[in-house]
Amino acid sequence: MPCYIELKNISQSFQTNDTKVTLFEDLNLTMSRGKSYAITGPSGAGKSSLLMLISGLEQATSGIGSYVNGEQKQSLSELRSDIGFIFQQFHLLPELTALNNVALPLKLRGDKTALAKAKHWLEKVGLQHRLDHKPSELSGGEQQRVAIARALVFEPKFIFADEPTGNLDQNSANEIADILFTCCQENNAGLVVVTHSEALAERAQHRFSLAEGQLCLQENKLLKVASC
Repeated sequence: MPCYIELKNISQSFQTNDTKVTLFEDLNLTMSRGKSYAITGPSGAGKSSLLMLISGLEQATSGIGSYVNGEQKQSLSELRSDIGFIFQQFHLLPELTALNNVALPLKLRGDKTALAKAKHWLEKVGLQHRLDHKPSELSGGEQQRVAIARALVFEPKFIFADEPTGNLDQNSANEIADILFTCCQENNAGLVVVTHSEALAERAQHRFSLAEGQLCLQENKLLKVASC
């Protein structure tokens, strides 16, 4: 069954004082479940804003965003229950253990097996020995592993990651990239990553560059811009 996100003629702008700032105009984009995508570009180009639009967490100034799931075609706002989000700053609750941070999304949905599922996912990301540790007792790489487990624990159809390795040293960044891509592939989740990291972007099946209001497709490091 088809499962994808589609943007048609999407534009995003905002008003600052008396000036209208346009991040991008008339973007067209399709992203499918089970595929991986990277969005790169200079700071301030609108990458994070585009990520929020694709995930249905923000509304575009104009254009149409759709979520196609099987025979249903819905507004992108309906995508929210089918996504996991990973942030550069981790956003773990400091008072909760790793186990309870991961279990929280399931508990909020009333899942009686939340702790068992959280334990399973922490084992998958290699933190079976850190279940009872709070974020302050974990390294940056370990905190990001917890965040990945939390994003995937309810088996979402899409994962969105905003600079997921931005706060990590190179070794930790490589480990997180391995875990993120492997877990999404095993779970058949679509993965959309915003990143400044060339190494991370090159791992995606499809790569886009956002600059000066245009989104350009680069299929891999051997190809130059294919289309804008």
